[in-house]
Amino acid sequence: MSNMLSQEVATRSPAGPRQVSDVVIRIAGNSQDGIQAIGGFLARLAGRSEQEVMTFMTIPSTISGGPSIFQVRMSSGEVLSAGDEADLLVAFYQHSYESHIHSLKQGGIVLCDTDHVVFKPEWEPKYHHIGIPISSLTVEAIGGTGREKGKNLFVLGLLAKMYDLNLEKLEGLIRERFAGRDAAIVENAIAAFEAGHQYSLEKVIETYRFLDSASRQKRQVVMNGNEAVAYGLIAAGVRFGTAYPITPWSDIMELLRRELPKYGGTYVQCEDEIASICMALGSSYSGRVAVTGTSGPGLSLKMEALGWGVMAEMPLVVIDVQRGGPSTGLPTQVEQSDLNLAVFGSHGDAPRIVLAPCSVKDAFDTAIEAVNLAREYSCPVILLTDQSIATRIEAFEEPDLEKLCQDISPDLSPVASHKPYDLAAPDGITRHVPPGVWIQDGKYPVATGLEHDEYGHPSGVPKLHADMSAKRRRKLQALARRLPSPVVYGPEKGKVLLVGWGSSRGPIQEAVDLARTQGEFWSALHIRYINPLAEGLEEIFDRFERILVVELNDQGLYRYGQLAGLLRARFGRPNIQGVNKTDGLTFKVREIVEMVRRQLIPSSSSH
Repeated sequence: MSNMLSQEVATRSPAGPRQVSDVVIRIAGNSQDGIQAIGGFLARLAGRSEQEVMTFMTIPSTISGGPSIFQVRMSSGEVLSAGDEADLLVAFYQHSYESHIHSLKQGGIVLCDTDHVVFKPEWEPKYHHIGIPISSLTVEAIGGTGREKGKNLFVLGLLAKMYDLNLEKLEGLIRERFAGRDAAIVENAIAAFEAGHQYSLEKVIETYRFLDSASRQKRQVVMNGNEAVAYGLIAAGVRFGTAYPITPWSDIMELLRRELPKYGGTYVQCEDEIASICMALGSSYSGRVAVTGTSGPGLSLKMEALGWGVMAEMPLVVIDVQRGGPSTGLPTQVEQSDLNLAVFGSHGDAPRIVLAPCSVKDAFDTAIEAVNLAREYSCPVILLTDQSIATRIEAFEEPDLEKLCQDISPDLSPVASHKPYDLAAPDGITRHVPPGVWIQDGKYPVATGLEHDEYGHPSGVPKLHADMSAKRRRKLQALARRLPSPVVYGPEKGKVLLVGWGSSRGPIQEAVDLARTQGEFWSALHIRYINPLAEGLEEIFDRFERILVVELNDQGLYRYGQLAGLLRARFGRPNIQGVNKTDGLTFKVREIVEMVRRQLIPSSSSH
């Protein structure tokens, strides 16, 4: 169970820091202030200290920047969400203070830069206010030429003092961050950090220390979701990728561009989204699964070529880092509104596999699985992640790379004969041999977007089109039979089952835990395989009176969202209903509980 729902562990020795098990820190300022850097340092320190960590951030979509936040939750136990309420708010400006003061829990601490913030008397009784002239002290510490550029590191030093954090590790992280820069920049950064740490807090606030972590024996890695996807693709053996820049996908593109050459691979930034997927399909045709990626607007542009990949039965991985839409929409905020596009996009009947990871670690694992499914079933696989997972930092146990890393180089051994679209193949599953392989009977196949016979030669025979359409469909039906059935979180049967997908899994499970402490025994189900759906769902749904699908998209014309619509179409159940929002923010735990309770009112009043 999450620490959020357990009793706070806090003991005070006669002299020394108060021990805590779980802390949520929200840092609010402008995007130019380096607040993401503070949060990143804290998150990576937590991971290197064998703690659990999860972050949440918002950034403006305008080039000139604007208000931004970074929230980090560090815990000695399991973390499922970034936290509903903060224990500490760091506010750089008046707008930061006024906009985010209510994110604090009752009695929480607000630490303000008094060079830019004036306290409001009506809020002082409710929250513990601490004012420090952060900007002035930073300039004093690193000299006038540095101005306020190091104030984020001054705040990091304050937080290190407040929470008794490991100074040696933090200084190491700072030096890593500025590695390769001018030595004066590194020394200014360290000076600002040390000035913050040396600032006396004794008379204004007590200090804290984390309890030993339950993960103390684990060796952990710390990264965000975009990094996890990219490293997962590399571990899976991908050595060629293409893309056109788009937020929030571009970080994956940049990481692959930097890392693939180290493993003999290549990444190409193409002139547009259409060229990107076509080039990736060409690479996959050569015998090794390739990757392309984008966000919602780019996925729309890729759809015609994706249909070619389905018709030609070409293995391909397409990453879609979802953001708010439609059109350019909310480029830097989260939404789960590309599900229908991923499952049903493209013209004609074009079945493809769609997966959705639920966490940073799962993003790494799912990237590997996507590559393997594309190879096994010879079809495009779409990996639906989102802005929340993309920018979220988590710590997880270091994967066993010796076991996970694989070589998917093409096999160029001669074959006696080859039908890449053999209708007699079990479950319709066939694979291409790479171009250049000697086919000894001399019957060389063709890859085409036209309907074709078993060798790929174009054909308009009606029965052949029906048989080939069924072949492409049967592959996904075979996959559905092999997928693991989802596991219910909580009681196996009852009145309410909350169903979710993607990044909302943690908050949904915490909502179930919170409801349980209040006498409401709900359950949760997370769906990772969007298309095809795993078997066994119908039996699970039979055991619950109400099935509420919690997702970050619009409730639509009929009051249910995109996954709910897919499930209603599949199972024909009117008791599958939606719990939806489209404010560009992740779900809070209490928000889910309140929305579900409102949804249940009509049902309870009708009895």
